[in-house]
This record gives sequence, structure tokens and C-alpha cells, in this order.
Amino acid sequence: MCRNIHTLHNFEPAATDDEVHAAALQFVRKISGSTKPSKANAEVFERAVEEIAHISRHLLDDLVSTAPPKNREVEAAKAKARSQQRFATA
Repeated sequence: MCRNIHTLHNFEPAATDDEVHAAALQFVRKISGSTKPSKANAEVFERAVEEIAHISRHLLDDLVSTAPPKNREVEAAKAKARSQQRFATA
């Protein structure tokens, strides 16, 4: 489940609210142990996602870095190359 959570700090352009929400959703799914909560837990589940997304946005806004911002396309290409190497068949 958590493999969909990616680093969101120090990218140009900055992480979108959708990306932050998606990471929060994956986090809540992981710690709750369910990908889709029951009706009884849906409200609590969604509230947790919203609160974690809110705090994550504050974290990302407040973090500072002396490193130059990373390029999303370059980082995606690196990840794809690592994946191809990892899962290459002999």
C-alpha cells in the first residue's frame, strides 16, 4: 500500500494538494489496515486523511533546503530505471 507515497519535498513545481492528499490517504490506509473503511468508520477515516493532509501541507511549506529543487521528470526517469533493473528478467 505505502509504495504510492513518494517524497514531496523540494520539487519544482511544489507538490500539489492532490499529491499531498493521495499521500495522506495511503498513510491512513496503511495504518488502519484497510483500503476502504466500513460505513461505520468512513467518517473517522476521511477525517484522518484530511487532518494528515493538512499537517503534511504545513510541513512541506515550512521545510527548508539548501539543495536545488528536484525535477519531477528526471526523478521519475531514475525511478523507472531502478524499477527496470530490479525487475529485469535474466
